[in-house]
Amino acid sequence: MSSITLKNLPDGLLAALRQAAERDRRSLTQEIIHLLETGLGSHPEPAQEPDVEAQVAAWRQLAGKWESDVDAITETASLVESRTLGRAVDL
Repeated sequence: MSSITLKNLPDGLLAALRQAAERDRRSLTQEIIHLLETGLGSHPEPAQEPDVEAQVAAWRQLAGKWESDVDAITETASLVESRTLGRAVDL
């Protein structure tokens, strides 16, 4: 069986996991596995290949409906600039 290490787990989340494990009379590992199985399903379905025709139809339906006072390049640059790198991690 494989193992996993979680880094930078927030203290509050760890405390909540420990409380849940104690309440359910499980080890911390058993509780985490239980929560993962519950959240993901015991046997998740394999990822489906995207339906290319449905994607093309969706893009065609959206095409030309974007309303903006600025050109596409400026709008795209603004969207990219507003992105964040996410939460800081320490590896």
